Amino acid sequence: METLEERLGYTFRNKALLRGAMYHSSYANEHRGSDIQSNERLEFLGDAVLGLVVGEHLFRTHPDAPEGDLTRMRAALVCEESLHEVAQSLGLGQYLKLGRGEESGGGRRRPSILADATESVFAAVYLDGGMEAARSLIHRVLLDENREEAVERRRKDYKTALQEVVQRKSNQVLRYELVGSAGPDHAKVFTACVTLNGQPIGLGTGHSKKEAEQDAARTALEQMNREE
Repeated sequence: METLEERLGYTFRNKALLRGAMYHSSYANEHRGSDIQSNERLEFLGDAVLGLVVGEHLFRTHPDAPEGDLTRMRAALVCEESLHEVAQSLGLGQYLKLGRGEESGGGRRRPSILADATESVFAAVYLDGGMEAARSLIHRVLLDENREEAVERRRKDYKTALQEVVQRKSNQVLRYELVGSAGPDHAKVFTACVTLNGQPIGLGTGHSKKEAEQDAARTALEQMNREE
């Protein structure tokens, strides 16, 4: 645990909290009857701490961004892919305690397990050192400038983001169609429609067909977020 503390840049007063963050449910299930608990409760708390810290950061650093953009930026920063990258940079996989089946199945490299462990570590730091300690860690390992720039690039590619959302279910077909244009040739505005399985889910405009399609994907994502 001392090596992991060095990587985190934080020394625990209660070392059991950090050990607990490394206990996967498969390991805890194999040690029933002992005092070992999985990191699932810590993961729950870590998700809340992470959401607050990232939300506060985005609120302060993007004073002109509307609520919808802030929501999408936060979602991109706290998603499994982003947390998996943090876990890899910290080398969390080598510290995990896994059950035999999960170990043999490659669980030490599984993105979902590593992302959950990252949230658990955030919660452990919060419980041991308070919000300032957790905030400092999250800013150090997650909210660096390079990561935010990468997230911003992904966020602006609304078509890719929409494709990722609809692919959560099988047999989903997205199509983009140019449905209109207006204005003189030097300032023409195009209108595009995106359909999901033949049903329109978003309209967008832009000064090129690509811009209109991106805008249509953006409105579709916003509508999906409202419905959720």
